[in-house]
Amino acid sequence: MRRNHSNTSLFSIVPLSIAAVCIVVYIGALIFAVVRIYTGITERRTTAEREFFDLADLSSAAGVLGFMNEQFQETIRDAVAASQTLQGVIISGPNGEYAFERDRGTAVAWTGDTPRFMPRFGISKEPFFEPVRIEGQRNVSISAVFNYIDYDLFSMILKRTLLAILIALSLAFFTLILQFLLSKKDTVPVESPVEPSKESEDFPPDIRNEDLFQVIDEIEADAEVNTGGYEKQIDELNFEDFTLPNLDIDDITAEDVPPPVLPDISEAESRGLYAPRSNIGWEAYTKDRLGSELHQCASFDQDMVYIMMEFKDTVLLDDALYKRLADEAVTFFTHRDLIFEKGEWGISVIVPNIDLDQGFTLSEEFHNRILSACSTSDPAKIPELCIGLSSRAGRLVDTERLMLEASQALSRAWDDKVSPIVAFKSDPEKYRAFIATQNKPHL
Repeated sequence: MRRNHSNTSLFSIVPLSIAAVCIVVYIGALIFAVVRIYTGITERRTTAEREFFDLADLSSAAGVLGFMNEQFQETIRDAVAASQTLQGVIISGPNGEYAFERDRGTAVAWTGDTPRFMPRFGISKEPFFEPVRIEGQRNVSISAVFNYIDYDLFSMILKRTLLAILIALSLAFFTLILQFLLSKKDTVPVESPVEPSKESEDFPPDIRNEDLFQVIDEIEADAEVNTGGYEKQIDELNFEDFTLPNLDIDDITAEDVPPPVLPDISEAESRGLYAPRSNIGWEAYTKDRLGSELHQCASFDQDMVYIMMEFKDTVLLDDALYKRLADEAVTFFTHRDLIFEKGEWGISVIVPNIDLDQGFTLSEEFHNRILSACSTSDPAKIPELCIGLSSRAGRLVDTERLMLEASQALSRAWDDKVSPIVAFKSDPEKYRAFIATQNKPHL
């Protein structure tokens, strides 16, 4: 029996080429899926941002006819339902908060009378936030979360990816079957004619002709293997003459895949506008809201006071007393959305449209109110409340500067043994001169 060397060489190369093709298909399908999913999420976020600001403008326009009346709420509901991405909206006003959802119970949860955004897969953890200017209303803001996964696009991407993988698997499967079937035909019988000779007459008469042919075939096969004829043909085969077919999956390459962007998401901002411990604003919101109020007061040429207060005797404090301080601040200053946590035992308050003297008077009244609320039979057990405040005072002051001034005033009040209230009083003319010197180029 002899081997068909040409068929054996050919079908030892074909599986390698098919395996290479399948690997290229798998990698290409994976890159295609990653690129399309990332691009879809990016486009989804851009669309959500545009729809949110359109909704903020619509809220400002609808509020002219009546803030939070039936027509206003119906307008907001229709806008949320018509949007492609917005999943839940919370509007904060002077009298409370109002929530709107595309599908009830999917984006907003209620804690008492306070709506909060739910952490959920597929919904953005960082909500959009924008102040809304409505005539006759103050401190109105809107926040929203959006669905960053387009499930129709996601399904289409998976179908195309799985289709490419299925084609590659089918090709590999049929190649394996074909190789198995052809391997059975790898050896073919070859007739070896034997010419009669005189030497054949020397064989004993008990050896039959078929036995003689079998001996000859075995001798011939052994001689062929020993000469290395089969191994030699494999070694001499030129693999460079074989070329792989080009695979085109939408011309996608590895360079097309951008690195993943991990947003820095604040856990506090994903839980709603108010902290559960005190039911006032999160400390993380203070800077943004103070900047918004500064801009609004500067636009109307109004003054504004920023107050920081903190308990001094932390040994006497607990969460119940801190909650009472927050509740008294909401009752006294009336605007919950302008009151924020500060550190572990303090709060900060934004009071627009008053000057520094009026702010100092309000601080004294509130300080006396807290002393009365916390009064006990033992004066030594009453925690001391220190207050520091600063004002805009006609200046174009930025947020960091105003917070620094109030913080310095609070530090002075902390160390002052006479007065627990200290106000940072600035001279507008000297401040403008100082800013002018800072803006001059250094020669």
